[in-house]
Amino acid sequence: MGFEIVAIAILVFAVVTVWKGVRIVPQGEEWIVERLGKFNKTLSPGLTIIVPYIDKVAYKVVTKDIILDVPEQEVITKDNAVIITNAIAFIKVTDPIKAVYGIVDFAEAIRNLVQTTLRSITGEMELDQALSSREKIKLRLKESISDEAIDWGLTIKSVEIQDIKPSESMVKSMELQAAAERERKAVVTRAEGAKQAMILEAEGRLESAKRDAVAQVTLAESSAQAIQKVAHAVADRDTPMLYLLGEKYIHAVENLAASGNSKFVLLPADLQDALRGILGKARSV
Repeated sequence: MGFEIVAIAILVFAVVTVWKGVRIVPQGEEWIVERLGKFNKTLSPGLTIIVPYIDKVAYKVVTKDIILDVPEQEVITKDNAVIITNAIAFIKVTDPIKAVYGIVDFAEAIRNLVQTTLRSITGEMELDQALSSREKIKLRLKESISDEAIDWGLTIKSVEIQDIKPSESMVKSMELQAAAERERKAVVTRAEGAKQAMILEAEGRLESAKRDAVAQVTLAESSAQAIQKVAHAVADRDTPMLYLLGEKYIHAVENLAASGNSKFVLLPADLQDALRGILGKARSV
C-alpha cells in the first residue's frame, strides 16, 4: 500500500514537472523567461522547454501590430482657438526585452506620448493651419515619438489623426464670424454699387454739360453768322441786333404764354412812348 502511494506521488510529480517544463508559444507572441527572478531567455513561437521550478514565464509579449486608440483632447492653438483632436497609433514590439524592462506599460506610455506631442504640435499652429494640415501634423508626430519608441523596443508603424475639429464653442464663434463677414461683404458691395452709380451719374452730368456747351457754342456761331448775313443784307449796324433781340423776345413770350401757371402780364417795352404820344396828340387837339 505504501509503495503504491509513493508511485502515485512520483507519477504526479513527473506529470507536473513535464507540464511546467514544456511550453508551446503561439505564433505572434514571444515569452520572457526569468530564472530565479532574473531575465534568462526569450521563447520564440513553437514548442520549447524550460527548467521547471526554477524558470518561469514572466511576460507574454505580442509581436503583432498593436492598435492604440489615443483619446480625444482639447488643444488651444496659437491664436487662442480651442480644437478637439484624437489619433490612432500603430506600433510593433521589435525588442521584447526593452518593452518589458524598459518601461512599466509601453502601451500607456505611447498613448501619453502621442497626446502630449500632438498637443504641442497643434499648439504651435493657428486654427486654419491646424485644420488644413493633417498630413503635416501626422508626419511631425511620427518623427517626434519614433526615437522614444526605439528606446522602449518599439517601432511606430504609423500615426493617423483620427479627427481634428473646432470645439462646439468655436463652431458657434466661427458661424457668427462667417455671418459678420458675409454682412461686411454685402455692405461693401452695396457701397461699391452706390459709388459706381454716383460716378456714372456725375459722368452723365459732365457729358450733358459738355454737350450743352457745344450746343451753346454752335448756337452762338449760328447767331453770329445770322447777324453777319443780316448786316450784310441791310448795310446797317443797329438793325441786325434789333432783329435778333426781337426774335428772342418773341420766343420768350411764347414760352411764357405756354406755361399754365404763368401769372405775369406782359406789356410792350415802348408803352411809355406810346402813352406820351397819345397824350401829346390829345393836348394839341
